[in-house]
Amino acid sequence: MSQFLFGLSKLSPRNDVLIQKSIRLFSTSPYLTLGTRVKKILPGGCKIGDVLLFDPTKEEIVTVPDKTIPEELMDEEMMGASHGWGFFCDRTDRSVRISDIFNPLASKTNPVMIPLPRLTALPTGQTEKVFNVAMSSSSPLGEEDCVVAIKFSGIQLSLCRPGCDLEWTNIVTPFNCLDNSNDSPGLHELFYRDHPVLDQSEWELLSSCSRTEYLVESPSGGDRFLVKWYALGFFSSNLKGIYHKTKRLMVFREEETTEGKIMCYTEDIGDMCIFLASNEAFCIPASSCLGLKPNCVYYMGRGFGFYDLTTGEAHHYKAPKGAPSALTAPYWLPPFAI
Repeated sequence: MSQFLFGLSKLSPRNDVLIQKSIRLFSTSPYLTLGTRVKKILPGGCKIGDVLLFDPTKEEIVTVPDKTIPEELMDEEMMGASHGWGFFCDRTDRSVRISDIFNPLASKTNPVMIPLPRLTALPTGQTEKVFNVAMSSSSPLGEEDCVVAIKFSGIQLSLCRPGCDLEWTNIVTPFNCLDNSNDSPGLHELFYRDHPVLDQSEWELLSSCSRTEYLVESPSGGDRFLVKWYALGFFSSNLKGIYHKTKRLMVFREEETTEGKIMCYTEDIGDMCIFLASNEAFCIPASSCLGLKPNCVYYMGRGFGFYDLTTGEAHHYKAPKGAPSALTAPYWLPPFAI
């Protein structure tokens, strides 16, 4: 969705330089948000607690100790993350806040809180179930051109400029996230070339899997990938529900041809690694963070692990010691730079 937002905002050459520099100055790994652990309640309502993150390069929990958790965030649900910023929504009045609470390099005592207007639903829309969030800039602070977008399950897309707009601009999208049908297939048609060579039994297995698709762009903007994520659902009596196991990920690279843009199947994305969860997908060079595996897709949601595109094998992470028993909002955060 950020590709759409970049079209709305005026990304200046200065910001482009900052993006390129940040690639070389990463001082943390990508992290997965695990939540917070409250340790003390202060008289004013704020709480002191530990922020829990998962480091995929070491397969262990990173604890950011004794961080001030504003009172507003304690009763709000995290609805997504973009560029390392968490999006939180008040369950009562549907007001939204953006915070750097999960940034391990941010202030421990004074986390940034950026208020946004209350969400309003279109007559045929809803704002309870969020599909994705995105920002056009890596920082919503002091940038008039920064646009925030929230896509809800259904037909509604809401846009807002932090610090500028007093209400959301609600748009009816031409597709419904709750419906697999498409009344106008020509609007979203993609052309594919090449596919992996699989046995008939493997194709039959994939046809029985659930499939989700992600569009992700390289940090430099030179490459665009479409990832197809296949996961098989199983009933678990222990979990009392359905859990999923990742079976295969397919990556298609966008290429310009005489016939137009075509998505070409590839098993080689070079030094890149892609991160998938319930937030916006992103990719970074593996060489920018010690311990990351190149040509791999890290995933959380329908299983937890990474998929090696070279070998075609999925490696599943074990639950890290000290992790919460239930994760309500696991989102990948890109590496943070000083």
